[in-house]
Amino acid sequence: MAPKPADFPNTQADKPLLAVLRGERRGPPPIWMMRQAGRYLPEYRALREEKGSFLDLVYDTDAAAEITLQPLKRFPELDAAVLFADILLIPFAIGQNLTFVAGEGPHLTPPLASTGLDQLTPFPARLDPIYETVSKVRSQLDPAKALIGFAGSPWTVATYMVAGQASRQQSEARQLAYQDPERFAELIEKVEQVTLEYLSKQIEAGAEAVQLFDSWAGSLAPAQFEQWVIAPTARIVSALKARHLDVPVIGFPKGAGGKLAAYALETEVDAIGLDETVDPVWAAREVPREMPLQGNLDPLALLAGGDALKSGVRRILDAFDGRPHIFNLGHGILQETPIAHVDELLKLVKGGK
Repeated sequence: MAPKPADFPNTQADKPLLAVLRGERRGPPPIWMMRQAGRYLPEYRALREEKGSFLDLVYDTDAAAEITLQPLKRFPELDAAVLFADILLIPFAIGQNLTFVAGEGPHLTPPLASTGLDQLTPFPARLDPIYETVSKVRSQLDPAKALIGFAGSPWTVATYMVAGQASRQQSEARQLAYQDPERFAELIEKVEQVTLEYLSKQIEAGAEAVQLFDSWAGSLAPAQFEQWVIAPTARIVSALKARHLDVPVIGFPKGAGGKLAAYALETEVDAIGLDETVDPVWAAREVPREMPLQGNLDPLALLAGGDALKSGVRRILDAFDGRPHIFNLGHGILQETPIAHVDELLKLVKGGK
């Protein structure tokens, strides 16, 4: 039987990542990597070959828990485990069919560019195994490490739901939002409601912090960014805080650029994840000094290694010296990344060299 939250010891004060999310400064900074549980690890690839498809792994809670913990077993310097799952489980629960096609990525049917929400039959139980995975991970996790849950932000999830797949410049969703804002608002509201419950139940199962991934936030014009990124995120954060006051929320609006300051102020997230295109010197100057920042090494610098890695790490550490900072990549780790380069990254960050 999976443990209940009451079974977990209250050791948050001992966890560097959670301390930084509360606004403390730690040196060296805590570190985790987006997509740290996944294809760059040979142990993941072996388990994937044994178990089958990606969705088979996600819904096998023992396998998903093992995958979540694999990076920390290989790299004990990491300060957090991040749940192994996928942002498109939300539309799957709302009622779209979800498949992962080799060489093409995820497909959702029917695409909502031409189909209404009323044509879908919700299956909220499709999210239940994720909560079991969270509980299993928390029960096995080193007490010094934090557990991060996550979901996609409503805008990014909606882009997949409208197009039925990843789309160039998210044009289908952007066009629908302009042409029929009422219908698009209905979709955003539905995703928002399910996301709130999803994150809340991850927290109830043992997640100690959560991150909202808005991977396609950068494709929106400023007014649309306010309407479809900032406003839904702010509502989710407010509702989560009402239920789980002490659980921090990290917002990751990839591509937001100059809109980051407004995002930080208006969403009231506890920390901002920065993508690799953001100058850390600029971010340190423009984002309130007390707000924790996360990031933002270019995943390609990690892939390249050598001087590119060293100089990238040093620039980030120097820029964020003296403020709450969590070291991370600017986006997910790439599949081809050598294990030796990850070892080197952890030495650079933790050794301060």
